Order: sequence, then structure tokens, then C-alpha cells
Amino acid sequence: MNNVSAQLLEIIGKTKTIFSEISDTEWNYQISPSKWTKKEILGHLIDSATNNHQRFVRLQFEENPTIYYDQNKWVSIQNYLNAPVENLILFFEIYNKHLAHILTQIPEDKYKNQCNVNKEQPLTLEWIAKDYIRHMKHHLNQIVGEKYIFS
Repeated sequence: MNNVSAQLLEIIGKTKTIFSEISDTEWNYQISPSKWTKKEILGHLIDSATNNHQRFVRLQFEENPTIYYDQNKWVSIQNYLNAPVENLILFFEIYNKHLAHILTQIPEDKYKNQCNVNKEQPLTLEWIAKDYIRHMKHHLNQIVGEKYIFS
């Protein structure tokens, strides 16, 4: 998990500068009513962090917990469009730094513990942690567009 933690910290380090270059107009621009704005995508990444926080901790002491969420409802109910983007950026950064710390604390014998995330089969803690990075990069690429690519 140290590798996943290091990747997470590297991503967070890059986003600080990149996010500062995005204007308020860009953060709030909505391509269509069915698509999230950049600000809503960032909010979704915060929601993902909160749910994965639960997974990273609870999978260490609960047997096969069920932890999933309706991402569209979470984004809608929290009304990220009207939240100050500076707060979202800071929360995203601090929360993910905390998750990076948690990941370094997970004993190796917990990596195969499983969680139901509303998929066909339960997923391991190790898989969830690695997928968290993949998922984050996917959405960060939506936010930053062609200017920067997270690969």
C-alpha cells in the first residue's frame, strides 16, 4: 500500500498548481444538463474519498461490509455548484493526504479482506485502493482536459 500512498501524494502535489490555473468560469461550465461541471467532478472525487475512507478503515475489522453510494444523488444533494471552489480544492487535498496516511498503516494481512461495493462480486481492499487511484486519474483528466494528463 506504500506505493498506492506515494502515487496518491504525487497526484495531490500536481493538482494544487493545476487547479489554481482553472478559472471560476471553467469550474462552473456545464457542457449539458446531464454532465457534471468540473466543480461537480471535484465534488464527486471528494465523495469517492469519503466512501473509500470507510472502506480502507472498516475492511480491517469488519467481515465483508457493504459500502457503496449513489454518486449522482450525492453530487446533487450537496449542490457542489454553489460551494466555494477554494474550499473543495482544500478539502480534496487534505482528505487525500489523510487517506495516503491511512494506506501506509494497513497491515499486509488485511489486503485480501473483501467489501461489497454493489458489483457482481466483493472486491479486495488491495484492489479497491489501486482502483481509487485509477478512478481519480480518470476524473482528474476530465477536469484538466488536454492541458495536463494524469496517466
